[in-house]
Amino acid sequence: MNEHDIDLLSADTISSLSSEIKGRFGVFKIKSSDIFEKCRRFKVAEKAKEMGLYPYFLEFEKNEGPVAYINGQKKIMLGSNNYLGLTHHPKVKEEVIKAVKEFGTSATGSRFLNGTLKMHKELEEELADFVGKEKALVFSTGYQTNLGILSALSGPNDFIICDSKCHASILDGTQLGVGKKVNFRHNNMDSLAEVIESLPKDSGKLIVIDGVYSMDGDIADLDGIVKLAKKYNVRIFVDDAHGLGVLGYGGRGTANHLGFDDEVDIIMGTFSKSFASIGGFVAGEKYVIDFIQHFGRPMIFSAALPPPCIAAAKASLKLMKENPDMAEELRKKGENYRNELKRAGFNIGNSQTPIVPIILGDEVLTIMFWKRLFDEGVYTNCVIPPAVPQGESLLRTSIMLTHTSEHIEFALEKIYKVGKEMGVI
Repeated sequence: MNEHDIDLLSADTISSLSSEIKGRFGVFKIKSSDIFEKCRRFKVAEKAKEMGLYPYFLEFEKNEGPVAYINGQKKIMLGSNNYLGLTHHPKVKEEVIKAVKEFGTSATGSRFLNGTLKMHKELEEELADFVGKEKALVFSTGYQTNLGILSALSGPNDFIICDSKCHASILDGTQLGVGKKVNFRHNNMDSLAEVIESLPKDSGKLIVIDGVYSMDGDIADLDGIVKLAKKYNVRIFVDDAHGLGVLGYGGRGTANHLGFDDEVDIIMGTFSKSFASIGGFVAGEKYVIDFIQHFGRPMIFSAALPPPCIAAAKASLKLMKENPDMAEELRKKGENYRNELKRAGFNIGNSQTPIVPIILGDEVLTIMFWKRLFDEGVYTNCVIPPAVPQGESLLRTSIMLTHTSEHIEFALEKIYKVGKEMGVI
């Protein structure tokens, strides 16, 4: 389906799709003796595919970083978390090849038993030093890292106090622990104070936030959080998956960027963004990390991170240390891009980073805007509930260090064009 086909879709067809999209979670309310009945009745994805409006699970034939190819067509990639563009850096690829030749493709065991390599320990020491903590522990994925941290630390007398826009892995991690989860309104310090004051004084409390929020691109109010944590004797955990490599000196993250390295108790990071790999880590005081290491079930019952992934993360970290200006150059590119979108009249929320949402609100409008941009040669991420709240559907865009001015200018030109055609600006 091309742009002209989209224009020819009838109002009834679009209305029907809109109704199905908004009611898609109703399948979970179906009563049937067959547990698969909900699966049989889930039709919205197939309908969207038939209409050429399905924005997920697309196959990339080639991805060069700032440019990707789908169905033989070139797309400017504005949907990647490859913030520093290191996935194609020759030194990273060279170290991965060396690791495969020397150590093979897998550790073939859990860290707890037979899967810990010298490489794991080296990377953990380097990461701890990078974020200014005593010890770090590497997990096989970022998702597992949050599950491991929270399932280990959350006891029956404890409360996990989450920002309402925390990542899904944090929410799932709280369900694995036996403690209780409570939310405060996003970046709202009055709400946070109210929640803390409502909890038993003799209970353990951990404030959990994202350093950079992955959909909105805004930064946690660490200044306010630190003040409240000190006042009420509460610990702080920052998921800095999208902050490391992007904020702080040389990409050392949100706490470093805001001057709170010593006040944040736990820092979590992933390797699937700036570190050009996959995996995750947690860093903090040695006794805390030792505890997580022995009680975090995702650590104990998962195979260890493979040598090629460790090598990619180590090489990326080395490049960040050797080239501390990369994060600042990325910040400037992101700022220029944000300002251009804002000047054109797009709603980009409170973005303060190279992650810049184009907030459209309506789900079908967002899907159709995504498709028009896709046809124009720009790839963005189409984000609808439950990844964002109802009425806040958006296109998630992000700038990489390897985007040239020509890449960004082309993308902006197409975003302006589609925005005007669809009456968004």
